[in-house]
Amino acid sequence: MPVDKKTTLKLLRDFIHYIEYQRNYSPHTIYAYKADLKQFLSFVDYHFESVDREIIRKYLFYLKEKNYNPKSISRKVACLKSFFGFLVRRGHIKTNPTILILSPKIPERLPSFLTIQEIEKILESANDNSEMGLRDRAMMELLYSSGIRVGELVSLKMEDINITDETIKVKGKGGKQRIVPIGSYALNYLFEYFKKRGLRPGFVFLNKKHHGLTTRSVERIVKKYAKIAGINKKITPHVFRHSFATHMLDRGADLRTVQEMLGHSDIATTQIYTHITVQRLKEFYEKHHPRYKNVFSEDTEGDTV
Repeated sequence: MPVDKKTTLKLLRDFIHYIEYQRNYSPHTIYAYKADLKQFLSFVDYHFESVDREIIRKYLFYLKEKNYNPKSISRKVACLKSFFGFLVRRGHIKTNPTILILSPKIPERLPSFLTIQEIEKILESANDNSEMGLRDRAMMELLYSSGIRVGELVSLKMEDINITDETIKVKGKGGKQRIVPIGSYALNYLFEYFKKRGLRPGFVFLNKKHHGLTTRSVERIVKKYAKIAGINKKITPHVFRHSFATHMLDRGADLRTVQEMLGHSDIATTQIYTHITVQRLKEFYEKHHPRYKNVFSEDTEGDTV
């Protein structure tokens, strides 16, 4: 007997509750998965029980026709695998139609980052000593000082800051906690911000109504100061994280240490930053070493050995 739309939407809510409270997915992932599933369920007219591998393939073809990029399609496939796995475990269907479905290959793209000088320009552009100005400076200093994700930043609470040890306690992906050191610049601006906002408990970074900031708000703030600083690159809070990792490795930090601070479960994720630093070293060498010469770019026709 076909399942009606009301029942399907209830299962969708159950799944979202499951990934939020049992799997501890990030708010960003939960939001994306909810939208992805609504799109898919609309595509199959909310009859999830009749979905098979062929229907999944048709849906992926539909996404390609709509010009979704490989990264978005890959996330949607991951979402469907998780959802149908959930339905199997709960006994709503017998087999998972996504088992043999492969995600599209995502081209490796090196993360963008800022130079130390560009970071300093953005930080120094927040020179307003008002409560909001100090909040913005402290926030950006902390992003660069610790390399934490924007979701981790907005979730940070007053009790997560250890002034004595100069560390913060961060709740990362999957609910995993880690301790991250922060520098003196970030601490000093946090002190100045706290003098203005007070030491009442709750979220560290507040809006004008003294509610916690959203990730979108932080994105807008970072873009605002990048524009003031005259940095004509696409700047997001995540670029501060990339810059943190790149600059740490540039200055000789151990890869495992950077992995721990970033909260990466797999060191392969951290290793992408080594590609950036090696590339920068090569560019610097080619530009400045007096004996560098790219012999393979010259015309060597007729040469003999």
